[in-house]
Amino acid sequence: MVCLGNICRSPIAEGVMRHKVKQHGLDWDIESAGTESYHIGEAPHRFSQKICKEHGIDISGQRAKKFTADSFAAYDKIYAMATDVYEEIKQIGGAKADMSKVSLFLNELSFDFAQGDKKKDDRPLSVPDPYYGGEEGYVAVYEMIDKTCDAIIRKYRQFEN
Repeated sequence: MVCLGNICRSPIAEGVMRHKVKQHGLDWDIESAGTESYHIGEAPHRFSQKICKEHGIDISGQRAKKFTADSFAAYDKIYAMATDVYEEIKQIGGAKADMSKVSLFLNELSFDFAQGDKKKDDRPLSVPDPYYGGEEGYVAVYEMIDKTCDAIIRKYRQFEN
């Protein structure tokens, strides 16, 4: 799970996915990183921690780290939380960039957004970055991430056996 600074979106995604993987008894390693080094070593944003805690998930022990070209060899699947992050992943990877491993996170959704939100054919490509907004942005981001993590588990757990 990769975003820009690894303190807002990707730590939520890491925490939610770890929680769901454990619930389903899957043997998956889940990590997150950022394409920028702004926050290396820092805990997730306080609102990221708060929204996760409200859902029974503790991400306070996570620390921001930077996505590197070596990440392509270390991971089977890499999710970019936004289109700009996808492009930065490609640049960081350089000659090591195996973009067949990289997907936009929200592309895993296979349902229509409900209640007037964008539908499948017109769905957003990027999880919005809530960093510069208020707490309500983190709630919306959590909901998107939660639904997408469910879709990822439905898609890939069939390969576990």
